[in-house]
Amino acid sequence: MPREATLGNVPEGDALHRAARRLQVLVGQRIAAEAPHPRAQAERIAERIDGRMLESVSAHGKNLVLRFEGGIVLRSHLRMSGRWSIRPRGEAAAGMPWLVLRGDTIEGVLWNGPVLELHTRALARLGPDILERPPQLDAMLARMRRADGTRWFGETLLDQSVVAGIGNMWLAEALWEAEVSPWHRLRDVPEDDRRRALETAAALMRESVDSDRGRRHRVYRRVGQPCPRCRTRIRSWGQGDDNRMAYWCPGCQAGDDPRRS
Repeated sequence: MPREATLGNVPEGDALHRAARRLQVLVGQRIAAEAPHPRAQAERIAERIDGRMLESVSAHGKNLVLRFEGGIVLRSHLRMSGRWSIRPRGEAAAGMPWLVLRGDTIEGVLWNGPVLELHTRALARLGPDILERPPQLDAMLARMRRADGTRWFGETLLDQSVVAGIGNMWLAEALWEAEVSPWHRLRDVPEDDRRRALETAAALMRESVDSDRGRRHRVYRRVGQPCPRCRTRIRSWGQGDDNRMAYWCPGCQAGDDPRRS
């Protein structure tokens, strides 16, 4: 085992599913919990789970859910910079983690994870997980039909209440693979294109989880470089109210020009 195995450097849905899989090593063990970070201490999370058996670890979208004996449930959301790692129990490391879960020989460590809650109410607002086996594509498409048709298609796919787990990187890569532009209004995207985009995202992210390795980016963060398919220069532009960066090829992903929309 490596000295410290990072469970996903990009907190999108596949990173959380990999974290859930690797933390299975602690399931069935009685956990010694510690919250070194002062903000985590204020929530008294460690006190509630210390000494309890970890019964299960699962992921839904960008959330990790840990269930402990006695009906105690812990939800972890990584925001933009959080990460879970595993390492040998008691290994010294620099920094101040939010939470440490110590098993018999291995411990799980949460770094920069500001969302820790002893309930899962937030999950009720989420759409189906893109990484379910099989993904609930029809349910996702039904939610799209009820969504705001004036929003950009790329923006809609990032809406966790429509489909849970897709982030900026997988949005860019999936839409490039599917040859669909993020710069169409949702109302203008045919149902077949919507389904193809979801199927592609599900396939790419599942491959990432199952192979436990990264993928060479085709468009994500490759602004100005030639498209691997048509050699047009890759572009980027902020999208939606949150101004999240979209990456696309204007040659083989033709859509509206965001500068004029």
